[in-house]
Amino acid sequence: MSSKAENFDRMVQEVFAPVFPVIARDFLKKSGITAGTCLDIGCGTGYMGLAMAEASDLEVTMLDCDPEMLGIAQLNCRQRQLDNQVKLLEADVHEIPFEDESVQLVVSRGSVFFWQDQAKAFREIYRVLAPGGTAFVGGGFGTPELKAQIDAEMLKRNPNWLDDLQQRIGPQAPIAFHEILTKSDIPRFEIDYTQIGIWVIIQK
Repeated sequence: MSSKAENFDRMVQEVFAPVFPVIARDFLKKSGITAGTCLDIGCGTGYMGLAMAEASDLEVTMLDCDPEMLGIAQLNCRQRQLDNQVKLLEADVHEIPFEDESVQLVVSRGSVFFWQDQAKAFREIYRVLAPGGTAFVGGGFGTPELKAQIDAEMLKRNPNWLDDLQQRIGPQAPIAFHEILTKSDIPRFEIDYTQIGIWVIIQK
């Protein structure tokens, strides 16, 4: 019987994999960051962080609190021959084991919706972000075409897919995130909300 992590990885491979290179290129273009450390928070089985490594020369640390997810992420990293560029770290977003102002780029796709204390987590992200650094946190699908493909496939697997998506990135999401970021005392942020997702963008 497959584990939860194995089932998750299979679904990402079969459905979501094409979005990560698109998102990675977009993050790099918008941030202008080409050197230093990239931290992928809530990396799951690694696809966001690996896409960042493949698209740049950044040193990537993929962080997750689930050792089983990290085990598969390690296999995916080796398969892509990125061991020298990517590190894995078992840790929690609420207590990131990095020094203050030590990370140039933070990325996180999908995990924010499962954080127990989002305000505390955002404060931690801001703490580790270096001056001139940028964080992208949220959930998106790359392009309208990719989102349409994913919606069609996910509806076959889960009839409640669009309702679940609405709960996470519906019209209420920008308002909720704005309240959380304000509560977190983050001085400089914007919320990019479109038909293909939502990203909280934090700059320092």
